[in-house]
Amino acid sequence: MLLMNQFDVEAFIDRTRLGRTQLTALFVCILICFIDGFDIFMIGKIAPAIAEGFNEPTLAMTPVFVAQQIGLAVGAFAISPLADRFGRRSMLIFSCFVFGAVTLASIYVHSLVQLAIMRGIAGVFMAAGLPMAMALISEITPRHRRSTMVAIALAGYSTGSAASGAVAAWLLDIYGWQSGFWIGGLVPLLCVPLLVMFVPESLKFRAERNPADPRIPRTIRRLDRTIALRGDELFILNAQQSTARKARLLDVFSEGRMWMTGLIWAACALSMTNIALMGAWLPSFFQEMAGIPIQQFAIVAMIGYLGGVAGTLCIGWLMDRFRPALLLALFYVALAISLNALAWVPFHSGAFILVAILWSFFQTGGQGGLNTMITLVYPPRMRSTALGWAGGAGRIGGIIAPTAGTFALAQHFSLQWTLALAAILPLLVALLMLVFALGRHGEQLADAQPAAA
Repeated sequence: MLLMNQFDVEAFIDRTRLGRTQLTALFVCILICFIDGFDIFMIGKIAPAIAEGFNEPTLAMTPVFVAQQIGLAVGAFAISPLADRFGRRSMLIFSCFVFGAVTLASIYVHSLVQLAIMRGIAGVFMAAGLPMAMALISEITPRHRRSTMVAIALAGYSTGSAASGAVAAWLLDIYGWQSGFWIGGLVPLLCVPLLVMFVPESLKFRAERNPADPRIPRTIRRLDRTIALRGDELFILNAQQSTARKARLLDVFSEGRMWMTGLIWAACALSMTNIALMGAWLPSFFQEMAGIPIQQFAIVAMIGYLGGVAGTLCIGWLMDRFRPALLLALFYVALAISLNALAWVPFHSGAFILVAILWSFFQTGGQGGLNTMITLVYPPRMRSTALGWAGGAGRIGGIIAPTAGTFALAQHFSLQWTLALAAILPLLVALLMLVFALGRHGEQLADAQPAAA
């Protein structure tokens, strides 16, 4: 019987240095995250111009928003798991192509009903882009750099959000509402040839699907040209694994993960509900409850964006060095404090700008940290599913959040009372992260006891 030479893919990736292949993959993933952030927020910022272009009132845009949110939820639950079956790179190519083509085609619709349909279809594939990109970058980089690389990719999301504001500020009057769709369609289409030519499929995905896959050695040599392979290797993910395992949709609940997945889903739902609530209503809260014009608040929000980028980058660096769940609990407590402070610090003071930066730092960094933690606690075969379904749970909160803002305005709540109630959401996330940390610590102790025996 021929004895195969086992090659530990995971150990190989962890000892490789960051090279051209990983940096190219990071660049493409940044572009994918950029277009995700750009497209989600772009439609809201130019909504009045779109409605005017179809000779409709702004309120007529409601079906467009609803269709997009439904598409995002469907995509998170339906498309992301396909990356665990057909590959991260393959599904990213497909999703970027369809999303880009549908977004460009949206320029030529003749009614808001048609636009709503197109946004719903685009949303399905847009929702899958970010989790698949994160899964890919996390599986091609060494473990000690993984959180940092994921955080850098996620910074593209914050940059895309800010760029959508630039469309409203500078391109709208010159090129019309279509300019946002040109950018939203061309960038993902640009990602397609970059993925095809320069980004390899995840080694961990291929090793789990087929340990004898003949394409694995080619990718290994791209990552390390000095590696010596005999040609009879059986590629595995760790020294204990010797058989391939195919992904199943319910793997995120199997092997004792039920409690972990439940906590992560609840945390994502609360966190993304808070983000959706603040993103949709915070400018209106300040205008209606504190008399601050939306234009003035928008300037401060643009400055606060810097805090969001810094938070995304810092959380990744910190998670490579400290216990992720405890770190996230600290971030969300700080988010609750800074959110409350927005209501009490005078708007026209320099201190308010600092508070706005801190609020954006902890909000964006916290959500980025949740996404990064998912890439750390789930094995590769279910990583895209875990990211996508956690995002889907969060999208449900995003659909519900606008009604809470409407209620606060209708009841004429004060700004202080409104933001104090909103701060309960991040405090609950912090509590969930503490429970998560305790659960993980208990599992590690349980695993260590048999080993000691």
